[in-house]
Amino acid sequence: MKTAVVYYSMCGNTAYVASEIQKQLDAELIELVPVKAFPDKGFKKFFWGGKSAVMAQKPKLNPYVFNADEYDRIIIGFPVWASRIAPPLRTFVTDNGEALAGKSIAAFACQAGSGAEKALDALKALLGIEKYSATMILIDPKEKPDTKNVAIIEEFCSKVKEK
Repeated sequence: MKTAVVYYSMCGNTAYVASEIQKQLDAELIELVPVKAFPDKGFKKFFWGGKSAVMAQKPKLNPYVFNADEYDRIIIGFPVWASRIAPPLRTFVTDNGEALAGKSIAAFACQAGSGAEKALDALKALLGIEKYSATMILIDPKEKPDTKNVAIIEEFCSKVKEK
């Protein structure tokens, strides 16, 4: 089964997890990069990122290659902003919603605080699916390495393989 890991990462946590998943599942990585980068430091990072997430903005993305017909499984990864999915993911799902229908979809979220459960539920609604094949929530896995994260990622990958 061919797997794609579609993700957006601002600070590297989501990219780190996407890379670990890619190694375990021999998946293809598809990074979403907004044309206009979000501020990534200080007050502006939280203000503009949070505002964009709350307002359900859909930023324009740099070109990426994604053909849903090539994949049996899609894994979506994102940082949690104000208990919501990061805006680049909203753009991706809006642009590819019909193509994602009927696919096995798993999702993971990286957060510094809380809100990932709410963000995962919102993504599920945006995708129009009843359930994920697997979900995973990690707290700053790159910035705060923890051996427990290795086991959590392995368990997530095992669940994805089962579907």
